[in-house]
Amino acid sequence: MKILVIGGGGREHAIIQKLKEDPRVERIFALPGNGGIAADAVCGSVSAVDIPAQVAFAKANAVDFVVVAPDDPLVLGAVDAFEAAGFLCFGPNKNAAVIEGSKVFSKNLMKKYRIPTAAYEVFEDLAAALDYVEACPLPAVVKADGLALGKGVLICETRESARAAVRSMMADRLFGESGARVVIEEFLTGPEVSVLAFTDGETIEPMVSSMDHKRALDGDEGLNTGGMGTVAPNPFYTEAVAARCMEEIFLPTVYAMKSEGRPFRGCLYFGLMLTESGPKVIEYNCRFGDPEAQVVLPLLEGSLLEVMLAVARGELSKIDVTFSKKSACCVILASKGYPQHYEKGFPITLPEELGESERIYIAGAAERDGRLVTSGGRVLGAVAVAEDLPAAVAGAYDLADRIHFENAFCRRDIGRRALEARNGG
Repeated sequence: MKILVIGGGGREHAIIQKLKEDPRVERIFALPGNGGIAADAVCGSVSAVDIPAQVAFAKANAVDFVVVAPDDPLVLGAVDAFEAAGFLCFGPNKNAAVIEGSKVFSKNLMKKYRIPTAAYEVFEDLAAALDYVEACPLPAVVKADGLALGKGVLICETRESARAAVRSMMADRLFGESGARVVIEEFLTGPEVSVLAFTDGETIEPMVSSMDHKRALDGDEGLNTGGMGTVAPNPFYTEAVAARCMEEIFLPTVYAMKSEGRPFRGCLYFGLMLTESGPKVIEYNCRFGDPEAQVVLPLLEGSLLEVMLAVARGELSKIDVTFSKKSACCVILASKGYPQHYEKGFPITLPEELGESERIYIAGAAERDGRLVTSGGRVLGAVAVAEDLPAAVAGAYDLADRIHFENAFCRRDIGRRALEARNGG
């Protein structure tokens, strides 16, 4: 089979490396891919949001199956365009991807179908939103309605910061039209858990849980990023919690989307907060998380292609989806200054050989004069799989320390909270 993967980051590299394990895969194309992905797929110079050019590429290369990985093309309707052109595709249609594309939609969906989430109000009028923040409980969470590169959520400790957040989104259009409407919701506390799930609109198969580390610096200090590392499984996500999530959140969400005439087929991401009153949804994503995919996919037993084909064909109930009982850790190596200003173009030195349990997923690198150079903030993920979490964390840092480029930095405490929880701390 010839497979086309849309996207060009670490998540896509993880998907491509897992797809390559299936002997049916003849060739993988990536649009646009990156310098590291080029070692595992044929990359093309087509943007991840240039949907007409993607469809033309798929036709010209006689592609058999398409995987649309990032949020932007999904929300723009890439799957609809590919299916209209006759291609079998993994990923939700535009009318289902709205579950991530609009926070107002997702919050109203949860309210209608009684799926536990934070209390909230929606505002389209700046004055009304400013009035509300004068009396709402603090801290408050202000969210832009639409996609904002993961930066459209602001936690406000004071009324002054809440007013500033509302003005920056609604008046200053910091996130463009994504901030034309805002959601202001209560601040939840408790351990956070990410759960990715395969679903074909009827059946849902949750993947192994994970824990992301969003802040740039050790001790959860610094600015929010796209993710500085992950571990799986998440020790806070017990069997009892998983059973409750399936009954109260996962199945009701699939049912809700189907009932709304928006059946979801693809990877549905549940961002959860385990509060004192039970698990609640912080956010939905309409695709694999990044860097959650980098620790979850190595633990998938068997063929990712088989699962994706079953999802696309509405036959997920006909196959077994199983995950290893091992653990995985991903440490992100980033460019100094990320997530703000950073320099690019530094040569990357990778280990000549990797152990069987080691993976390197390239996110922000380009090929120049025959070698990899940095081209993004999050440059790559160093991943290790091991029998238990302490060994996985140690293995990921051992691998990270064998990778070199100028101005590299990483958090040195990825997995610490998980290890403390595992040890009863």
